Amino acid sequence: MLANLIEFVSNHYVLSSLFVVLLVLLVITEARKGGKSLTSRELTTMVNGGQGVVLDVRPKKEFATGHIVDALNIPHDKLVSRMGELEKHKGKTLIVVDAMGQHAGAVCRDLQKAGFTAAKLSGGISAWRGDNLPVVK
Repeated sequence: MLANLIEFVSNHYVLSSLFVVLLVLLVITEARKGGKSLTSRELTTMVNGGQGVVLDVRPKKEFATGHIVDALNIPHDKLVSRMGELEKHKGKTLIVVDAMGQHAGAVCRDLQKAGFTAAKLSGGISAWRGDNLPVVK
């Protein structure tokens, strides 16, 4: 299989180079979307130390199927209109959690523009569950 990959790359070097460039650009773009990425362990440490608050941006129905203990729920599409609810947490890091990490970067960017400190859970609630950590309903 590796031999086939090497043969393909050598026969299609322009296509392969273009793929690598696009992949690097995608990684850079995603990294710049906003907020530091945290592991489940880092999230737990911050919350237990009183330095962070979990903000779950999944829709209410998904949130109800299971969420991190004491997480706030503001769906990502309602964040702008409900930003005032977060003012009391301005001294802490808002740790954004979504399903798999697809919306967290954009939400972190919006929160940072509004003056909050924000980070995102790498991999979202899927990573949290994958690490066999507890959720409440």
